[in-house]
Amino acid sequence: MTAGGPDFAGPVSSYNEWDPLEEVIVGIVDGASFPGWHLSLPPALPRHQVTTFRRNAGTPFPADLAAAAARELDEFVRLLEGEGIVVRRPEAIPQRRAYSTLDWASTGMYAAMPRDSLLVVGNEIIECPMAWRSRYYESLAYRPLLKRYFRGGARWSSAPRPELTDEQFDQDWTEPGAGEPARLVVTEFEPTFDAADFVRCGRDIIGQKSNVTNEFGIDWLRRHLGDDYRVHVFDFNDSHPMHIDATVMPVAPGKLLINPERVPKVPRLFKDWDVMQAPAPALPDSHPLYMTSKWINMNILMLDPQRVVVERQDEPMIQVLRRFGLTPIPCDFRHFNSFGGSFHCATLDVRRSGTLESYF
Repeated sequence: MTAGGPDFAGPVSSYNEWDPLEEVIVGIVDGASFPGWHLSLPPALPRHQVTTFRRNAGTPFPADLAAAAARELDEFVRLLEGEGIVVRRPEAIPQRRAYSTLDWASTGMYAAMPRDSLLVVGNEIIECPMAWRSRYYESLAYRPLLKRYFRGGARWSSAPRPELTDEQFDQDWTEPGAGEPARLVVTEFEPTFDAADFVRCGRDIIGQKSNVTNEFGIDWLRRHLGDDYRVHVFDFNDSHPMHIDATVMPVAPGKLLINPERVPKVPRLFKDWDVMQAPAPALPDSHPLYMTSKWINMNILMLDPQRVVVERQDEPMIQVLRRFGLTPIPCDFRHFNSFGGSFHCATLDVRRSGTLESYF
């Protein structure tokens, strides 16, 4: 189903991660490329991939891997449409074309992860002020959809576009030593945040500071959303934080999936919730992961409070989700995992049937 087709329907309405899914944007890997090199990359990359990214900056990801990921995305779309969910796709934009501001130049990366650049809260879509220079124009891939959602009645906002000058980044950043807390590469020069550093539980939005999300950005979001929402910020045991949905994942009212390595103590906010530890990842060491850890196995997508899309080969996660009272729907996605995300990252739930509620 192409973006902006004649069957387009609004409006935008999504308050949490689990209400019955009605409409979703699924990303694409067309033109996927190693991002332009910048010092903001090493704090978020697996250590063994830093040299690869520096050497291959601005060049395509392996063609065979991209083709396999595209096939998995198409199968994922067919699965969602088979469940009666409307699926939209972004438009391909040239990722290897150089662009510049007054202060710097870069190339792009991809439009594979709509969850990173766009945040849906209620009937509003917010374009996020992303901290990677390589993602400066990423939201343009979704612009035709954003315009149509707006014309259908949605609210469309954009956080202040950051300058991303050198003042935004710690020029002296170094890798934290064993047992040391995270050292964040973003400064408080101006607000930046990725949408994927937040998960939604109705009136309560759970977030974290990371190597792309600073306190300034969180303050902007909190003030922008106003008194209808409470933005909670937690620290986790993650030496390279970037995106929260492989650390904590609310899957239904009163049910929370956690990363046992990163969440040694569950935040008190969830004291009345049932908590399930995610199993150790089943992904083999030989599988390439360019921008994420194996804990991407937590990056699941709820179709409703019972049904959940999960990687087909991740049998330990499938069994844990069943013990948690959920119904797993397996789907192949390992090749897509290599690009830095899974089902939650690859999607933006535009409309879920449900209303704004408090779960705490």
